[in-house]
Amino acid sequence: MDLSGYLGALTLLGDESRLRLCALLAGRELSVSSLVRATGISQPRVSTHLARLRDAGWVRDRRAGQHTYYALARDAVPEAAARLLDDARATRDPILVGDLARLRAAEEASRGRLPGSFAGEMERHYSPGRTWHSLAEGLTALLSLGAVLDVGSGDAAATARLAPRCRSLTCVDASAEMVAAATARLRGHRNARALVADAARLPFGEHEFDAALLFHTLAYVERPGDVVRECARVLRAGGRLVVLSLDRHAHPDVTAAFGERHPGFSPRALRATLARAGLVVSHAAVACVEPKKPHFRVVLAVGDKPEKSKSRRATT
Repeated sequence: MDLSGYLGALTLLGDESRLRLCALLAGRELSVSSLVRATGISQPRVSTHLARLRDAGWVRDRRAGQHTYYALARDAVPEAAARLLDDARATRDPILVGDLARLRAAEEASRGRLPGSFAGEMERHYSPGRTWHSLAEGLTALLSLGAVLDVGSGDAAATARLAPRCRSLTCVDASAEMVAAATARLRGHRNARALVADAARLPFGEHEFDAALLFHTLAYVERPGDVVRECARVLRAGGRLVVLSLDRHAHPDVTAAFGERHPGFSPRALRATLARAGLVVSHAAVACVEPKKPHFRVVLAVGDKPEKSKSRRATT
């Protein structure tokens, strides 16, 4: 390292605040808020010092969601400066010891509870183990289902989780490749099967299923109304059809690559389609909005087969 390099290193460590920040970052990865709590230095000053250290290559940053974490890039710090920093940490200086103690106290205080900033926005944040997969597994454990039909199941990635909670699970799809993959996924569930079938001409008799699912299927079939009527036909009296679909949208440039035939369905359109099939619609509304552009909206619609169908069947 030439003379200018030494002077630059001395200048960086010659500021007390930067020395304190480097001492904390030498041991772990920390956010700006953690550094502020540990040192008492204002957030703008901490950010300014971190930017200067990062520009010098001494600090690296990592983005995780809405937060940025910083750590000392030990391999990039000049050897002489690294020895100086090690000496400062080893002296047990009261200021540096106090910084570390406040950091540990803050970590202990927050252990066992999520940060208050998560309140009202928990779905946007990650915490260890709290994934949508794990939450779905937990929620399905509440279910006790009868005979379930998944129309347009694909490879059964979604409904395979329902298999342990169903008396029986039948998955149908027009693609032989998808059905083969679904069969492999469902292996081990003796109550589950996958079949190649036309969604508009289901190979089942009337009143065979307690529930039917159309999860992102209607936009890809030629005649959505026929598919809904078929689902209603095979439902028992009191059975339920659950539909998920993109809301009506103007982004065919995005969805065309996936084979979409219809640009989504509005809640009103789905309500009308289910009603025409003889179902009593209890719900039809936007369930969620995707955070990424173009911010697709997903509609959830629920229709129940009237109980009077039972008495009608008994008289035939």
